[in-house]
Amino acid sequence: MENRYSRQTLFKQIGQVGQDKLGSAHVVIIGCGALGSAVSETLVRAGVGKLTIADRDYVEPSNLQRQQLFTEQDAREGVPKVVAAEARLKMIRENIEIVTVLDHVDGPIIELITENADLIMDATDNFETRLLINDIAWKKNIPWIYGACVGSSGTMFPFVPGESACFRCLLPVLPSVNETCDTSGIIAPAVQIAAAYQSAEALKWLTGNKDMLRKKVLHFDAWNNTHAEAGISRMRNEVCKTCGETPTYPALHRTEGAGYAVLCGRDIVQIIPSASRFLTIEDGEKVAKNSGEPYKVTPFFVEFTAEGYRCIVFGNGRLLVHGLKDMKIGRKLYHQLFG
Repeated sequence: MENRYSRQTLFKQIGQVGQDKLGSAHVVIIGCGALGSAVSETLVRAGVGKLTIADRDYVEPSNLQRQQLFTEQDAREGVPKVVAAEARLKMIRENIEIVTVLDHVDGPIIELITENADLIMDATDNFETRLLINDIAWKKNIPWIYGACVGSSGTMFPFVPGESACFRCLLPVLPSVNETCDTSGIIAPAVQIAAAYQSAEALKWLTGNKDMLRKKVLHFDAWNNTHAEAGISRMRNEVCKTCGETPTYPALHRTEGAGYAVLCGRDIVQIIPSASRFLTIEDGEKVAKNSGEPYKVTPFFVEFTAEGYRCIVFGNGRLLVHGLKDMKIGRKLYHQLFG
């Protein structure tokens, strides 16, 4: 494998010096769906030394149309995305160092996993998590590369602390409606284009070509043949809670008690037990047995049916209730099952 990166080092803007920088780089990828799959594979093939990949979900058949690291077997077995991704990526390059995080990323978790990171890649599907990435990026002075795609369109921008307005400046109030792949669909080329743009910006930063980073937000629509750029330098808010003169980084502060949320664009309620309450797969298996219904146990979660809803309890006690949008019903079901 001595000439593995020969074509990349021939590209004079990278060269051997840039390749060596890639080999010592640590990149954190938040999300391992469509964008996360494509970006992580590109960075592994490019020679990045270490990846930390965080995702809370598992592989389902509907993922296979655009999430390139996963197989039908992964979907049949419901393998967690980070587990399936690690296995595939190590088949591509054996010496890649990969840290996987099978969890909902919150303030404490992102503080931990971004330690000594050189870059954060956004591969999420919701604004709340992006605000979390934005806060940790400015707090730790780590660049992050925003990426989003839905339908046939996508958007990308590299945020560099101290050199541009931050994501919170652009989005002071979260929109009440957010289009997602689960509500509006998506075609795979939109994913590949967005991921390619993200990966190009990552390679620029990691190889020391900072001056070549994009200065404007890019938006494209592959179906309607449009391409637009917009500057954001004048949008910086002097009193921004992330990049202003007295930042507080509000997204990093986790509230006490159990967390309840409807996953973006999906009929799934997620419940995260409070820190004082620890649930395990074994607890989920006991509930499953008591239900009298068929259930499945894997090394990562137990799946069972309760009150007509498909429920999955992960090893850290996180519960997903499928077919549900009402958090009140989810909260009631959670207490019915686990007291």
